[in-house]
Order: sequence, then C-alpha cells, then structure tokens
Amino acid sequence: MNKQIVYLLHIAIWAMMFLSPLTFLRHDADFSVQKYIMFCVSPLTLMITFYVNYLWLVPRYFLSPERRTYWIVNAIMLIALGRTNYLLMSYVHDHFSSALDTPMERTIIEMVFFSVRDIFNVAVAAALATALRLVTLWHRNEEARLEAEKARSEAELKMLRNQINPHFLLNTLNNIYALTAFDAAKAQEAIRQLSRMLRHLLYDNEQPTVALRDEVEFLENYISLMRIRLPASVDVDCKFSVSNPQMQIAPLLFISLVENAFKHGISPTEPSFIHIVITGESDSVCCDITNSNHPKTSGDHSGHGIGLQQVQRRLDIAYHDSHEWQHGVSPDGKTYRSLLRVVTHQ
Repeated sequence: MNKQIVYLLHIAIWAMMFLSPLTFLRHDADFSVQKYIMFCVSPLTLMITFYVNYLWLVPRYFLSPERRTYWIVNAIMLIALGRTNYLLMSYVHDHFSSALDTPMERTIIEMVFFSVRDIFNVAVAAALATALRLVTLWHRNEEARLEAEKARSEAELKMLRNQINPHFLLNTLNNIYALTAFDAAKAQEAIRQLSRMLRHLLYDNEQPTVALRDEVEFLENYISLMRIRLPASVDVDCKFSVSNPQMQIAPLLFISLVENAFKHGISPTEPSFIHIVITGESDSVCCDITNSNHPKTSGDHSGHGIGLQQVQRRLDIAYHDSHEWQHGVSPDGKTYRSLLRVVTHQ
C-alpha cells in the first residue's frame, strides 16, 4: 500500500479517537477545554502504547532473541498507563461533576474492575500494534522476496536466451558448411538468410518481448535456409496466420521446436515431412508442429538435447500459468507432434 495512504489512515483513525469525547461532552453544561483535555487522556495512553510497540518494540525486540524485553516493557506500560488512565478519569469525574452532585464513591470491586478495564484497553492497543507491524514487516519481506525472485527469473531467462544463440548458430553454420561443398550459389543464399536471422538475434533477442510479426519472419527465414539443402522427397508445409501482428511474445520461443522438427523429421532414405502451423489470435499464440519421426542413431551425437529443455524452462518462467504444451511420439512411433499454446494476457 502507498505510504501516503497509510499515513492518512493513521491520522484519520487517531483523529476520530481524540474527537470521540466531544460526542458526549457537547451537551454537557459544564463543558470546558480543560475537561475535554482530561477526557483525551484515554486515547493518548492508547496512542502511546500503540506507537511504542509499532515503531520500536516489535521491529527491535519481538522478532529477535531479545523478545523478553518486548514483554517486560509492555507489562510495565500496561500497568503504568492503565493505572494512570484510571486515576485521571477518576479525577475528571470527581472534579468536573455538577455542583449538585457529590463526588462519586467507588467500592473496591468497582476500582478493581475499572482498573482492569483500562489495562485491558491498553493491552488491546499493544496487540493491535504488534499484529499490524508484523503484517507490515511480512508484506515488506514478501515484496523484497518477489523482487528478488523476479530479478533471478529475468537473469535466468536472459541466460537461457543467450544459450539458444550459440546452439542455434552452431547447427546453422554446420548446414552452410555442408552446403559449400556442392553448391556455392546456394551457400551464398544461405549466408544472406543467416544475416537476416542474426539481425533478429542481435537486436530483438535482448528485449523481454518481441512482436509476433518479427518472430514469424525469423522463423520463415530459418525455414527458407533449411529448405535450401533439403531433398525433394521432404514435404515441408508451413502456414502462418496472425490476426494481431503486434502481439508481444517472448523472443525465440518457437525456434527450438522448429529446429527439433528439422533435426528428427528428415531421413535421407525414407519419405519425410514437416508441417508447421502458427496461428495468432487476440490474446494467444498456437504453434502446432508435426513431423515424421526419425530418431538419431546411437552413433549420431549431434546436439545435446538442450533445446526442448530450454523451451520448458522458459515457459515455466515467462508463461508459468498461461501455457499448454503437449509433445511426444505417436503410438506407432512414426510421427512426432508438438502443440504449444501460450496466452499473452495483453
């Protein structure tokens, strides 16, 4: 809560406490400023008890090994202020009564009762101050914890994005290297495609979110680059339908899924296919990728399987409660499908 609002609440509550005697003194024929001031002793004792606890005892002693000091000081205040309040209020009744009235005589039982009542009121003020201060301290600690968690998550997210770059570039450069051996013209085209993607990696990747339009353009460049070296037997079908191109999403969220499809969905000897559908609605993005499944052989050590792990970790951080990801191999083992939907909450 804003500090100014808290201060105003404190002022308003105590103003009502100190003005409350006027509600029953305004019709008193013997009303005087001195009498009003004497009646203000009761809220004053409560105010002293409250702020001694709120500003000093609770933050200094209640949450420390010296908690005994908190109880000792409060016990002294309860007795001293409670008894002071009783004596002053008795003085008011005895010295401000009308001329026709006689000073009020109280029995021992009444004196004990009113003394206990005043001590109880002071105890309630101490308890309220303690509870309110503990809630305030908990709220501040929780805010600090959330800020630290947010900073840690942002740092981890940035680290994960930075890990994608070398992983992605390594695979792409390997493709271009293989391409130079048999088609220099296509290799040059691949380098141009790569330069467009690097522009996205260098400038957009550092932002927490990017426009869906830019992310789709990046994927199109990547897919165009991969098409250059694919045999004609591979069926690559891509459909992009974005109704809100300016929708903001986490950068490089889908590249690992697309890259995984090209890594495991292509066989040099068997018919292969990769179907990619990305749709962007008003507040969500869906990436549906289906590809033929051609697992790597035991002798193929390309990649280290970090791509999909990074996707899951980034989803946990950036879209913790607003994503749904289903992925796996079909029962016959021939098809792999990855269906990811994220809600942007824009």
